[in-house]
Amino acid sequence: MSDYVVETSIIHLPDDCLSFIFQRLNNVDDHDSFGLTCHRWLNIQNINHRSLQFQCSYTLLNPSTLSQRSPDISSNHLHRLLTRFQWLEHLSLSGCTVLDDSSLASLRYPGERLHSLYLDCCVSVSDNGISTVASFCPSLTVVSLYRCNVTDIGLEALARASLPLQRVNLSHCHLVSDVGVKALSQACLQLESVKISNCNNITGVGFDGCSPTLGYVDAELCELEPEGIEGIISGGGIEFLNISGASKDGLLAIRSGLASKLRILNLRMCRTVGDEAIKAIAKGCPLLQEWNLALCHGVKVSGWEAVGKWCCNLEKLHVNRCRNLCDQGLFAIRSGCKNLRTLYMSGNLRLTSTAIEMFKLHRADVALERDEVMVIGPDWRLYARG
Repeated sequence: MSDYVVETSIIHLPDDCLSFIFQRLNNVDDHDSFGLTCHRWLNIQNINHRSLQFQCSYTLLNPSTLSQRSPDISSNHLHRLLTRFQWLEHLSLSGCTVLDDSSLASLRYPGERLHSLYLDCCVSVSDNGISTVASFCPSLTVVSLYRCNVTDIGLEALARASLPLQRVNLSHCHLVSDVGVKALSQACLQLESVKISNCNNITGVGFDGCSPTLGYVDAELCELEPEGIEGIISGGGIEFLNISGASKDGLLAIRSGLASKLRILNLRMCRTVGDEAIKAIAKGCPLLQEWNLALCHGVKVSGWEAVGKWCCNLEKLHVNRCRNLCDQGLFAIRSGCKNLRTLYMSGNLRLTSTAIEMFKLHRADVALERDEVMVIGPDWRLYARG
């Protein structure tokens, strides 16, 4: 019986095996040069490319700055890339300021599979471009429009498309109002997190009747009305709330019932908040773990006593530069807040050195930090319920 020798090589492997090999290449150079072998391997590399981010895009750790290298990404360049990588799930065009509404027509190629899209600082993208996104990207769960020139018309287009949106960033979108927010909150029933910081035309009333899935709202420096704050928490699922700099006193809305799941609350620079609101929040939010009350000058002794008495799960407390935090208030915090681990405290002129030393003596388990953490809570893109 003769022996048959079957010659085989890696070239004879089926595509699924080659894809398996490509996905497990740890060396960056090997990963990038895989497609140089032949057209077949290039195609395998293309279909396994699921994420695309340009060097001018924001980094995850520091979204406030652009990288030093900021090449101009033209419409033609984008068209060639999206024609090649049609299996993308995540795309960041952040910082690509040359791109305009017409550039987004190339999203038709990877659009059906695209889950997240970042258009931060794409200042030439307007409502027409957002309408294109809504048409070509039916599976979007994350969209970031930071500093885009989008209006309520663009948000309404996203709402009409019935996208399964979970995370939306509208920070510094000065042309949007409660009308657009209402359209999104009523149509997107899976919304988990929304950023509307520095949106001067949003009062918060557009959130009224929002889905109970909404757990994260960053509304720093917005012109929130009392009814707006109540609208934000109306779904009953809010866990993270940043209303730093709110100029109107509507905080009594954050009380038992609707805000009972609240874990992180930022009231920094809410100078109108008083003791009654502090008492209501302390009693009504038993799960509160971090509370920023820096520069809240209206909180006095009875307010600090409520914090000490009712905030049993509080781990971090910010009291920097609170004018009315005195020795008696610090004593209340010291005697209560049994789970407190970090107290951010500096610039409290009414506190005596004796009171501070007594706090250190009796609460050695609490770290006293002078430098205030300006941004508290999880990054909105990493936020996950539970």
